[in-house]
Order: sequence, then structure tokens, then C-alpha cells
Amino acid sequence: MRIGLYPGSFDPVTMGHVDIVRRAARLIDRMVIAIGAHHSKGPFFTEEERVALASESLSPVAGDLGIELEVMVYDGLTVEAARSVGATVVFRGLRDAGDFDYEMQMAGMNAALAPEIETVFLAASPGTRHIAASLVRQIAAMGGDVSPFVPEPVNLALARKLAP
Repeated sequence: MRIGLYPGSFDPVTMGHVDIVRRAARLIDRMVIAIGAHHSKGPFFTEEERVALASESLSPVAGDLGIELEVMVYDGLTVEAARSVGATVVFRGLRDAGDFDYEMQMAGMNAALAPEIETVFLAASPGTRHIAASLVRQIAAMGGDVSPFVPEPVNLALARKLAP
């Protein structure tokens, strides 16, 4: 079984994340969504909320594509999270040159730490290239419509969380 790990904060899940899962599914049998527990970041959604939203938003996509999907939280090195689930590939989405520069450094460090795990970059599709979770949060907080940028469960969760 080919297992891939897709790490990130997923705060919140966006249509960009959906795009990466959809395209990565062609290469693997099982996808593990690894939600980083970065305690210093102060996430908008709690770990529990992010796990639930990732499961609710991404499981149907994975099911439609015929792959298994698991959502986990990890605190530590991404390569250790990948090893813990038997992943041999880590997927990373790239929106622009800034992402590329940062991700190339991370991929180099990860390759030095875990040469048996390959990093695969997937360029964001043109329709999702502009979507960033931080912008989604800002737009939602200012009362804007984020429904084109997030799956429906996330849109509803944002509305609940931001309701007066």
C-alpha cells in the first residue's frame, strides 16, 4: 500500500487543500492528513475542530477517488509523523515562488533526516492558487463570503465561530 502524508495547519481546510488531496490521490492508496500542533501559532480552530473539519471535508473526496483517508494530529518533526504511519511520500502544495523557496529548504532538511521519504510538490491549480487559509480567516472575520474558498462544513463552522 502506498501511503502519503499531507502535513499542514489546516486552519481551516480550504479548496486548495481539497485540490491537493484530489491530485495526490492518483499516486497513493492511503492519505494521512497530518495536522501540526504548533503551540506557538495560536490557531483559529482548536485541534479537535480542525480534525473534525478535515475529516468531514476531505473524507468524501478521498472516498470518491477510492483511497483511504486518516486525519491525525502531530507535534514534532514531519518526517517522524510520516514514519509513524508508514508514509513514503510527503505532499506539499505550492502556490507561488515564495512557497517554493521555503518548501525546497524543508524538503532538503527532511531528505537529510529521512532519505527514505520523498517530498512531492504539487503546484496549485489555477483556480485555487490565490487561496490562503490566513486570508480566508481575515475575510470571514470581516463578514465576507468565503464559500467559494472553503468546503461547506468549513464555511458553516466559520459562521458559527464568528457569530455574535
